[in-house]
Amino acid sequence: MALFEMHYYSKALGQHVTLNVILPEISKSHEGVGSPEGEYKTLYLLHGLTDDCNAWLRNTPIERYAKKYKIAVVMPSVARSWYANTPYGVNYFTFVAKELPEVCRSYFKGISAKRKNNFIAGLSMGGYGALKTALTYPEDFAGCASLSGSLDITRKGRPTNIKEWRGNFGFDLPDALALEGSENDIYALARKLIKKNASFPKLFLWCGSDDVIIKFNRDYSQFLTENNIPHVFKESEGDHTWKWWDLHIQDVLEFFFGE
Repeated sequence: MALFEMHYYSKALGQHVTLNVILPEISKSHEGVGSPEGEYKTLYLLHGLTDDCNAWLRNTPIERYAKKYKIAVVMPSVARSWYANTPYGVNYFTFVAKELPEVCRSYFKGISAKRKNNFIAGLSMGGYGALKTALTYPEDFAGCASLSGSLDITRKGRPTNIKEWRGNFGFDLPDALALEGSENDIYALARKLIKKNASFPKLFLWCGSDDVIIKFNRDYSQFLTENNIPHVFKESEGDHTWKWWDLHIQDVLEFFFGE
């Protein structure tokens, strides 16, 4: 395995960005590494509201987990953006959903463009971002996972920092219902795919029973069930902390990449 810290100028954001990339080795001397096509599966791993591209590296042994499954892991920084294209032209959603995979494939030979080799996951704000990305572009991702996802973006569990949301989404909050039905609403995105009879990625949700946002994860799982959308929802001991995200990212990896 190799760990790269990458810096490049993002056209979507109009600024230089930093991300971390874990790569397995593709070599004839390492039987079984990579796919038969000479490519490997890639997980885009998203951080939460108060973190950055280093969060998963600092709080979990994600490099060791990646080695076990022989996968690439791409970890970008998106500040406190809520994975949104902002009204002031800083397009964080476009950056993560479209530009980042293209840039990584251009620099790293083994990163595949095939849907079957691409997965996305995240925690808290990043869980929302992962679902938003995968449900907007289901043709690009074979699987999506959310850990303690902040999935209530148009519902009652709105954050208290109204100014932050106004800046990111461009609505006159606290009228957050303006987000309902928009491209930022993961309920609306799922309904759109249902209407089109489109294929969903494999979906995995986990949230701790002691987490303050457990209700919104239960609600989203119920919504998926009511609409006959296949998914796995696990609820177990845990709160909104890294102890549990470290534990359950292992469940995510097994769900995506286990034999």
